Amino acid sequence: MSTPTSNIPASRVQIQEPRTRSPLPPLSSPIAFKEQQGRPAQASQQTIAGKLSRNLFKGLLFSQLTLTSLLVIVLTIRGLILASSHHFHPKKWYPPLLASIGVSGVASLAWQCIFIHNPSRAVKATFWLSPILTCSVGILLVLIGSAVDAGIGAVFVLFAITQSLYGCWITPRFEYTDKILSLSTAFPPARTREVVCLSIVISVVYSDFLVAGIGGATSTRTNLDLLFISVILISFAWTMQVLKNVQQVAVSRARYVNFAYGEDMDAWDGFRVSVKHLIGSICIGSTLVPIILLIRGTIRSVNLMSGSSDEVMYTGGDCFSSIANKMITCGNRWGFVHVGSYDKGFVEASSDTWKKFRSRVGLEKVIDSDLTSSFCFLSAVSVGAVSSLTSGIWALLIHKDYALEVTLYAFIIGYFLGRVGLAWIQGCVLAYYVAYSEDPESMRFDGTIQNRIQRLQMLSARRDNNMELGVGREREDGDDS
Repeated sequence: MSTPTSNIPASRVQIQEPRTRSPLPPLSSPIAFKEQQGRPAQASQQTIAGKLSRNLFKGLLFSQLTLTSLLVIVLTIRGLILASSHHFHPKKWYPPLLASIGVSGVASLAWQCIFIHNPSRAVKATFWLSPILTCSVGILLVLIGSAVDAGIGAVFVLFAITQSLYGCWITPRFEYTDKILSLSTAFPPARTREVVCLSIVISVVYSDFLVAGIGGATSTRTNLDLLFISVILISFAWTMQVLKNVQQVAVSRARYVNFAYGEDMDAWDGFRVSVKHLIGSICIGSTLVPIILLIRGTIRSVNLMSGSSDEVMYTGGDCFSSIANKMITCGNRWGFVHVGSYDKGFVEASSDTWKKFRSRVGLEKVIDSDLTSSFCFLSAVSVGAVSSLTSGIWALLIHKDYALEVTLYAFIIGYFLGRVGLAWIQGCVLAYYVAYSEDPESMRFDGTIQNRIQRLQMLSARRDNNMELGVGREREDGDDS
């Protein structure tokens, strides 16, 4: 069957090709969604342990939401009653923080518009704007005056310098990242905007609710209250991780079906199915992925600082690097694609996707060097910095004693709101890579990834040749002496 010609660039025609049907997919394919009233097809028989784990984490999520809500209500009421006796000023503590949460929501939505309008400029702007904003937060904290404030401010300044150095180091990767982001997000699933807006609104409302409890605990400032605040912040962080990944599963499922089978799918339906049927696996992933990424990132940083080649992450020559390589197969963000598409358990989905990456020569290195996750992270840091500057400057002007804590709370909340707002972008990229790994020859993909693989192989070969020449010269010098 002939395809009509068009003046649209080839890469976009390949992405839009979903309108041309692929051969009939297997029974376990995500197209079975439509035949199961929206529920994903189960690719394999779930084990009893897998079901128990999913139900356990699902119960844990709703239990902590309930208990945290009760704690916040109690702390808020107690804080309002005891505020005057403990010299706490709610009218000076709450407004800066609540305003900063609103600013975070607006900034998250605004960043969507900037990215959609020009992804390339958004990526480059993120890598130079984030260090500037982070450094500004550090300077603000130093200006507060106390030794503790100055120490924390110095940490922010050091973090900003690290971001700047990292941005200089990864500059050669910008071009490839721009292409991948443009290809994977060129045609988002239907109703993606509604899913994103709803997620941000939920995040803002929930953040405002928790801030009421934090303020109630701050009003009395006992050691027990510090424990309550820590519990609330941990609960908030995990809940935001789950919400981010629910959105990521919903969008990646729709994009995966589009890339792999040429079918269009609604992101809103994916969001509903994720909440109703997949929340247990998403909770497991929301717990495992940050821990594994932290461990793996620490090992890679140690290797780089010690002068070891980054190749050690792939050869497994080092003991700790070998452990990190094994851990990534048990929990990685790409597993969310198969969680949404095939209703797999998170560990099984992570293992299947990563094994598929390793089965394609050079693909693992390409994925591991992709900057999408760094872009999303630094964008969220920028949102957090804008939020903390808003609350910190306000608090510094009206009540200096509240400036430090309000600034830090605003940064944490703004960061997680930024991550929730950008989850759909990462979901599109995850789906693109997973679909490509399963069928690299598909006409829906251009040569972007294959060209990147060839370039990395060429650079690796050139580096190896230079090392061999260096070793040879050292031997010659030794013989001459």
